[in-house]
Amino acid sequence: MRAPSTERFVVPVAHGARLHAQEFLPAGPLDPALPTVVLAHGWTLTHASWRPVIDELLVHRAVRVVAYDQRGHGASTMGRPESATVRLLGDDLKQVIDAAAPTGPLVLAGHSMGGMTVMAYAGGHHADFVSRVRGVVLVGTAASVAGRKPIPLESFVMGVASRAPRIAPRLLVPTPVQGRLMFGRDADPAAVREAVGMIKATKMPTIGQFFHAIEAHDEIASLAHFVDVPTHILVGSQDRLTPVKWARMLQDSIPGSRLTVLPDKGHMLTYEATATVADTVIDFVDAAAQSGQPD
Repeated sequence: MRAPSTERFVVPVAHGARLHAQEFLPAGPLDPALPTVVLAHGWTLTHASWRPVIDELLVHRAVRVVAYDQRGHGASTMGRPESATVRLLGDDLKQVIDAAAPTGPLVLAGHSMGGMTVMAYAGGHHADFVSRVRGVVLVGTAASVAGRKPIPLESFVMGVASRAPRIAPRLLVPTPVQGRLMFGRDADPAAVREAVGMIKATKMPTIGQFFHAIEAHDEIASLAHFVDVPTHILVGSQDRLTPVKWARMLQDSIPGSRLTVLPDKGHMLTYEATATVADTVIDFVDAAAQSGQPD
């Protein structure tokens, strides 16, 4: 049997940015009855943070998966500096979907800022969201971070980073410290190194500008559009970045949604609970195939 295949492509988006995306296909024939799965990653990460889940999905289902680097992250360009808003990330997701899967049913999954991106897509493009999306998986995310207790000097530091040259922080991000912030108990050291390595490689202005974008974002009103879209919320009990209380707020705001709290896991569930995340996506993939509803 041949190995799973991939194809890279570039999506031009607003404010002069160019998003690098990748299509992942199963080793065998694609099942045309299955929806396309589109994945959005978190702040300071890249689409590679979804790779463990993608690999798991392709082992169990002959599904097409699309993942991409958010603007300013990974291989994607930032565009003009004023383009750092979560609502614009929702517009970017719309452009990726239009380029990669212009027709047919979808299952969307977003981790952290990627979950915020999915909410912004629902808010800004609700007709497409309601008509095409058969399921949403929200992983370690929040509709708003209002009321979060700031770390001393973080706003000042992020303001400096926003105006810094486009260089990566590298040694300024210590792996042990960042790993304890991002992961829960008994984290795999290789996963910690990989995830923190993405942060170390993210350009300073991207880190600072999207920190402020996340601080300002508020997609609570967008949750009204989820009422007819099946939604499953996943959060680690030790998530220090998007804690359980925000996941419960999402559940309370999305009628019929399901919440799973994973004991001892942190923020990086794509690594810490790969099988659970993949199974949650697969549940929606299978439900969409069984429903047989056109887009």
